[in-house]
Amino acid sequence: MNIHEYQGKSILKSFGVAIQEGIVAETAEQAVAAAKEMKTKYNSDWVVIKAQIHAGGRGKGGGVKLAKNLEEVKEKASQIIGMQLITPQTSAEGKKVSKVLVAQDVYYPGATPTKEFYMSVLLDRAKGRNTIVYSTEGGMDIEHVAETTPEKIWKEEIDPRVGLQAFQARKIAFNLGLSGNAFKEMVKFVMSLYKAYESIDASLFEINPVLKTSDEKIIAVDSKVSFDDNGLFRHPDYLAMRDITEENPIDVEAREAELNYVQLDGNVGCMVNGAGLAMATMDIIKLSGGEPANFLDVGGTANAERVEKAFKIILKDKKVKAILVNIFGGIVRCDRVAQGVVDAYKNMGNINVPIIVRLQGTNAEAAKKLIDDSGLKVYSAIEFHEAASLVNKLIKES
Repeated sequence: MNIHEYQGKSILKSFGVAIQEGIVAETAEQAVAAAKEMKTKYNSDWVVIKAQIHAGGRGKGGGVKLAKNLEEVKEKASQIIGMQLITPQTSAEGKKVSKVLVAQDVYYPGATPTKEFYMSVLLDRAKGRNTIVYSTEGGMDIEHVAETTPEKIWKEEIDPRVGLQAFQARKIAFNLGLSGNAFKEMVKFVMSLYKAYESIDASLFEINPVLKTSDEKIIAVDSKVSFDDNGLFRHPDYLAMRDITEENPIDVEAREAELNYVQLDGNVGCMVNGAGLAMATMDIIKLSGGEPANFLDVGGTANAERVEKAFKIILKDKKVKAILVNIFGGIVRCDRVAQGVVDAYKNMGNINVPIIVRLQGTNAEAAKKLIDDSGLKVYSAIEFHEAASLVNKLIKES
C-alpha cells in the first residue's frame, strides 16, 4: 500500500524525523488559508504548492510550484488542483490531482548554501537484509544517477540480529561529506528514519531530497512510503490512510473479492490457483508466443461465484483476447471447478473471448468431460504446453 507525501511526513515526524512542514488543501481557498497559517508560523510569504498523487517526478509534470504571495498561492493551487498530472511514473493518461500540500519554503537564502541528498530504506531481497541507500545527488532521478555515476551511490546493510548501529549512521553522514552540526543532525535523522521504517512494517521509505538547510538542519523535503500489505493488520491506523482513488479500480475490486490480482500488459488472461502455478502459467504463455495480461490467483476455492468474479475482473481489461484457466485439483476437485466455469459462463452470458481450461488432479477426467459436453465456447486441455499452444492458436484465429 502506498500513501501520500503528507501522510508519510506525518509518520516520519511521529518518530522524531525533522520534516518540511505543510498543510493539506483541497481547494484554492483552503490553500490560501493554509498559506496564511504558514506565514504566521514561519514568517515567510513564500510557500511551495505540491500535488498529492501516488507518483514521483511531480515537478517535471508541473505539479510542484513556488508561490511568493497569496495571489500566486490561489493562482497556482487552482492550476494544480483538478489537473491531470502526467509524470515519468504515471501512465500516459496521468493522475487527477484532488489535493495539494501547501509546504514551507525551506530553501530560503542564508550564509551557508543548502545541499540536497538522496536516502531510502528498503529490503535487499537477494541478501535478506534491510539496506539504506544514499547519495550526494539528491533531487535527481536516482536510476539515472546509478547508471551514469554509480560511484555516487552508497549502500549500508543492516544486520537483523543487532539492527542499525550508531557507527553506521555516522559512516553515512561522513560519506555525505557533512561536518559539525549538520553531521550530528544527519546521524539523528538516519537513526529516526530507520526506526520509522522498521516500526510500521514498511517495504520502502524514500526521501528525495533530504535537505541540509542554510542553518545546518537536516530535514525530509519529500516522502515516499510503501507498506508491506502483509503487515497492515497490525496497523489499522495506517491502513485508514489508504486512498483507493489513487489505485487501479480493477485492483481495488479484486482485493474486495479476496482475489490476488496484478494487471500486466499482455492479451492472455490467466486464472490459476496457487502463486507458483500462476507464475509457471505466465512463463509457458510467454514461451508459446503469447503475453500474459495478468496474474490472478483464486486460491483454494474455485466455485461458480468466485470463478465468475475472476472472469469479470479479467475481462475489464479490453486487451484480453483469450483466458487460460489452469487449476490443480488438490484441495478442490477438478469437476467442481469445471462446473464452476460452466455455471459462471452461463451466468455472465456475454463472454466474447475463447476460454481454455486445463484441469489436473482429482477427478480431472470427469472435469474434462463436463467442459467438452457443455456446448459453450470453452476448450479443454490436458498438458501444460497444449493449453498454452491452444491459447496462442485461438488468438491468432480471432
